[in-house]
Amino acid sequence: MQNIQLDHSQHRPAPRAFSLCYLAHDLDVPMNVGSLFRIADALGAAKIYLTGRSALPPNSKLRRTSRATEKTVPFSHAEDPLPVLHELKASGYRIISLELTSASIDIRQLAVRPSDRICLVLGSENAGVSQALLDASEQAVHIPMRGQHSSMNVATACAIATFEISKAFRT
Repeated sequence: MQNIQLDHSQHRPAPRAFSLCYLAHDLDVPMNVGSLFRIADALGAAKIYLTGRSALPPNSKLRRTSRATEKTVPFSHAEDPLPVLHELKASGYRIISLELTSASIDIRQLAVRPSDRICLVLGSENAGVSQALLDASEQAVHIPMRGQHSSMNVATACAIATFEISKAFRT
């Protein structure tokens, strides 16, 4: 059988979003926010909550990176992330921060059921997830690092975490 690359017109999307959303706080780099939109679209996250000083659409750098997915992935903005998290928690979401902490667990060990509703909290490029957001989270997860550094780009980490979490939602 010949293996031929398909073009975009041959793509058949899978069923849409599952019960995973992102809360991205203080993401200053528009390209990282654009990448979150692209990841959400590609991997099926339902919504992005942008908070604090996170870059917002319309933004030309964000749009270039997102490849227009900011037009199809639902999002909202709030200055203060804590009321958003409290509302999500009241709606039945598990609040899980993606951050290396003294109590975080390996993302591969996170127990997720298909019925779970999860909000993945992402922190700023420089400071990570703030203590206030960690305190509002039910759990923290990290991606094990094999190299010399203890972190990676926030969008890259989000993609890895989304892929791991989405395993529970696959049929």
